[in-house]
Amino acid sequence: MSLQILNRALNALKIVGFCVLSVSLAAPTANAATARSSRSAAKGLIVKVPHVAKSSAFKNGTSARLASRHKAGKHGKALASAYVAAPVLSFGQIAGLHSAQDPLDLKSSVALVIDQDTREVLLKKNELVVLPIASLTKLMTGVVISEARLPMDEMITVTQDDVDTEKHSSSRLSVGAVLTRGELLHLALMSSENRAAHALGRTYPGGLDTFVGLMNSKATALGMHDTRYVEPTGLSSRNQSSAQDLAALVNAAYGDPILRELTTSPSYQIAIGNRTLQYKNTNGLVKNPEWDIGLQKTGYINEAGQCLVMQAKIAGRKLIMVFLDSAGKLSRIGDAERVRRWVEASPVEASSKERISASLK
Repeated sequence: MSLQILNRALNALKIVGFCVLSVSLAAPTANAATARSSRSAAKGLIVKVPHVAKSSAFKNGTSARLASRHKAGKHGKALASAYVAAPVLSFGQIAGLHSAQDPLDLKSSVALVIDQDTREVLLKKNELVVLPIASLTKLMTGVVISEARLPMDEMITVTQDDVDTEKHSSSRLSVGAVLTRGELLHLALMSSENRAAHALGRTYPGGLDTFVGLMNSKATALGMHDTRYVEPTGLSSRNQSSAQDLAALVNAAYGDPILRELTTSPSYQIAIGNRTLQYKNTNGLVKNPEWDIGLQKTGYINEAGQCLVMQAKIAGRKLIMVFLDSAGKLSRIGDAERVRRWVEASPVEASSKERISASLK
């Protein structure tokens, strides 16, 4: 009898639906097999992936105690011991992108390494697939703010509107904290501070909607046709892009000395009222003497996995690297290290000037 109860309980937890991961929110739907077979070809790639529906027993993708366990009587302990929470999967994992092979055995399901000067592709892996990009979003936030030439010493107050109600992430910037626009930009780019990024968009002339519109317009201007932004922090999984598009963004952002400086700053200290807050860069490689990094940004939400974009000089070459949907907290750094060792072990002569292009298209 108890076995039957256990089976019914486990079956009740297996509620399977579907979620759609797409290059464009307006694109037509296709099945997963079709999407995977065409990811290297056409734009408008769509991947339909299974999604486990949430119930009151789930919160933020982690297991929670069954709310009704106390009603289970003598079967309560058996139900609790039999229940095992499903792992939180990224969109890329659900779509099976990690099954793709690459010569370096990267842990990222999407990767792209490009010579910044010649546009030569050194390594690519699912580079046209569109995935959530998490806080890589903030790099475009920085581009729009920097290009607007707004006063960096203008004081901005963090408000309740800047509090994350989507992922309920924490922040050391309390409601009511007053910082300059320059300080907010520094924290958003270096420490990936969500309230700082949101405050920058909210206080932009014309408001948040205007700001997000400018983010998308800039993406279009850069040829990032597979990219969509809905807010300035990256907390929403609807902020999506491809490795190919993000390489274009890194190339453009690298041309701004302010963005180069702020994204590679190892640490930053700010005074708020009577408190002094010390922040560190989310990318530990900026302090590593073996690396010469010109620009970088990290990102993470469950749907996106671990993400990293960088411009770095390796073996005399300026390279742009994009890693998306990496599994494991340190795996994106590990992938960058694999690429660095690989390039250093296989140096090539600089290409002729005729092949050098001023920018990525």
